[in-house]
Amino acid sequence: MIVDVATYRDGSRRDVPDLAEALRRCGEPTLDPSSAPEFLWLELEDPTAEEFTDVARALGLHRLAVEDAVTGHQRPKIETYGHTVFVVLKVLEYFDDTSRVETGELMAFVGDRFVVTVRRGEAGALAGVRRAVEADPRRLERGPRGVLHAVMEHVVAGYTAIDAELEQDVEEMEEQVFSPSRSSDAERIYSLKREVLEVRRGAFPLVAPLTRLVDADGTEPVHPLDDQARFVLRDVLDNLVRTVEHVESYDRLLTDILNAHLAQVSVRQNDDARKISAWAAIAAVPTLVAGVYGMNFEHMPELSWRFGYPLCLLLMAGICLGLHRQFKRSGWL
Repeated sequence: MIVDVATYRDGSRRDVPDLAEALRRCGEPTLDPSSAPEFLWLELEDPTAEEFTDVARALGLHRLAVEDAVTGHQRPKIETYGHTVFVVLKVLEYFDDTSRVETGELMAFVGDRFVVTVRRGEAGALAGVRRAVEADPRRLERGPRGVLHAVMEHVVAGYTAIDAELEQDVEEMEEQVFSPSRSSDAERIYSLKREVLEVRRGAFPLVAPLTRLVDADGTEPVHPLDDQARFVLRDVLDNLVRTVEHVESYDRLLTDILNAHLAQVSVRQNDDARKISAWAAIAAVPTLVAGVYGMNFEHMPELSWRFGYPLCLLLMAGICLGLHRQFKRSGWL
């Protein structure tokens, strides 16, 4: 499904009345990559193989890259196919009410005169990015490369925002585990740990290809970096690396929190078992005495004694109080 399509020239947008003609015109590579010719930006959402065939044929997209875009479930990467750069990004969206991270995919084909972005899943809408790019003529003058850099900056900014949310969730979970109340449970800790791993799976694989792109010597024919682009992508890389480091630290901290929680559960169970055992020992004394004098034998000396009954009660109470004091002193009660 086509989400949006337009061509751009001299920093301004032009609507596309004939998509086939625009694809044919912008599919022809320019002879001067340093110039700023008209370029096409086509946004697609969950396209089928049939829907993508005409676009791939007109723009000369590589078959393997097209298969990756249609099937999805790809690892974040940046690859070059002839005169086209193919980029796969994991887009993450955080839901504050459930502390859940939703993952989507965003793929981009970048040529000399076109950008085709393919979104799979609910996350990853680029309407805001398009508006920001269209409002910045200098970025439009950089052509498809400027669009790609804006998209990558937007995706990594999403990682940074989720990083802040996860940091707050982890701190709250740590406080709950070590609070006197028993408000935490292993399921909640594991659920948060799973969301942290989801963020790591999306952000970590992008570090290596983005590092190669930033550290390149700028002689690549398809995607050369000028000083401004290198500055932007280096800032994006720094944010990405910082997010990955934070997420990895959250993972280790949640593992320690989970182990601490399980140790606390074991300690509390031992405390409960000791308390139950102490009360059972205290209750056993009057049970034993009452059982002995409840046998109703005829020849029992204390049965006919006037002070036998109150003496038995005092004996049971005294022994129970003594046991209670002893258990209390040893920490069992």
